[in-house]
Amino acid sequence: MLFAVSMTFIDQTIVSIAAPDIIRELGLSSVGMQWVVNAYLLSLAAFFALGGRLADVLGHRRMALIGTLTFVVASALCGAVPTGGAAQTWLIVFRAVQGLGAALMFPAALAVVVEVFPVQRRGRALALFFGVAGGLTAIGPVLGGWLTSWTWRAIFWVNVPVAVIAVVLTLMARIPNTGRREPIDWPGAVLVASGMALSVLGLQQAASWGWGSPATWLCIGGGLVVLALFVLFELRTRDPLIKLRVFTDRAFAADNAVLFFSMIAFVPVFFFASVYAQVALGQSANDAGLYLLVFFAGFAPGTQVGGRMLDRIGARPPMLAGSALAAVGFALWARKITDLSLGAQWPYIVMAGAGIGLLLTPASTDAVNRAIGASYGEVTGITQTVRNYSASLGLAVLGTVLLHSTTTDVQEVLLAHGVPADAAHGAAEQITNGITGHGAGSGQGAPGVPAELADAVRGAFAEANGPVLYGMAAALAVTFLCALFHPGTRVTAEPAGPAGRTEPAGAAAEVPAGEDGTV
Repeated sequence: MLFAVSMTFIDQTIVSIAAPDIIRELGLSSVGMQWVVNAYLLSLAAFFALGGRLADVLGHRRMALIGTLTFVVASALCGAVPTGGAAQTWLIVFRAVQGLGAALMFPAALAVVVEVFPVQRRGRALALFFGVAGGLTAIGPVLGGWLTSWTWRAIFWVNVPVAVIAVVLTLMARIPNTGRREPIDWPGAVLVASGMALSVLGLQQAASWGWGSPATWLCIGGGLVVLALFVLFELRTRDPLIKLRVFTDRAFAADNAVLFFSMIAFVPVFFFASVYAQVALGQSANDAGLYLLVFFAGFAPGTQVGGRMLDRIGARPPMLAGSALAAVGFALWARKITDLSLGAQWPYIVMAGAGIGLLLTPASTDAVNRAIGASYGEVTGITQTVRNYSASLGLAVLGTVLLHSTTTDVQEVLLAHGVPADAAHGAAEQITNGITGHGAGSGQGAPGVPAELADAVRGAFAEANGPVLYGMAAALAVTFLCALFHPGTRVTAEPAGPAGRTEPAGAAAEVPAGEDGTV
């Protein structure tokens, strides 16, 4: 399962690194390239809920294989894109198919891991699962830079041997395929996919269209209206796509709230740190990837400690400790962001990563442990939908904060050094274009800006990143408050009973944290 999901995490970050080469060879527009990147994330967000439900109905092993094959075929076709007028459409379509494959695969793969390990060992197992996943997200830019030096098509073809290994290992493992003979709520699937796609599209395009654009709010508002209709429809459906009563379990609701607010910081930090390393520190794309690995140096051990704490004392203590540690880490990182050296920042980057790792595994695992009638695919679909939506929200809002801060800080610094207003505005615009995907550059080479002011531009951009990191710290402070809402009980036995039962998931198998509930 780790081999299967590794492709999905790497592909979230690897394509951005190869964007300049893809644009140059295929003649894509910058807007078209942005759609190539966004199509994958958009499709992923739209189909997670359906993927989780299909995993429960058709069987976890079967859907893991179907998702893997869908993903790798789409990857191979992305790498085989022909040159010419159809190239842009070709890439966007098959990137969306990649996202569909990932949405079918991931809930099923996670459900397999959950099903294989008993509750008492599940925290450690999923700590490894999420630890590797986080590492692969960070490695994506490094791997992308290395593969692109050969050919950008290799960033898609590298998935083929990984998928072959995943399929072979899945067949060798002889994982039981336990499906359920239940109908699938297709109207609900259409509603949730449409609502997620519309709202996430609005968030993705906010930086390009502008927050004042009617199109932005039409997409976001329209998507939220459709999602509200989905909730009303599910409450009246006999066999819903998502059994919303699982949210009446206070612990499950708290787990998802923790995931929602923590993901505002976790996923976007890879993007913002990469841009910061390239613009403020003047690093290459490959070196910027190494900068991200400092965050992972804290994240990896954090996931392991969090998983073991979950198994011993429940989810509440590591979620509280992790959110507090991460909030402090991001705040201290923000204070040091203008020191343009990794040596001054790394302790706080590691602290931020360790805090995120400490809370991620307990929140994700505790939520899955509370599945209704052991509907692990369905619940993983819910948690991944929450995480994906939150990441899109974080990128949109914090990206807007960074754009505004960059424009203001860079122009103020250059104007103070006597640079003409037009040249100062051009330097700021060059950097913001790089952030939004419409170009690249640090602003150092903008017409009318003396080379000796390069350090001033870098320092101004570094200062502009401060509000972003403080925003992440604030999101993690809210995460801490959400963790306080968790009742502190822990699941010590598998949820049992038919999928249609009405009692809260795991209620008969909960014990207060700290008591011996060994089964």
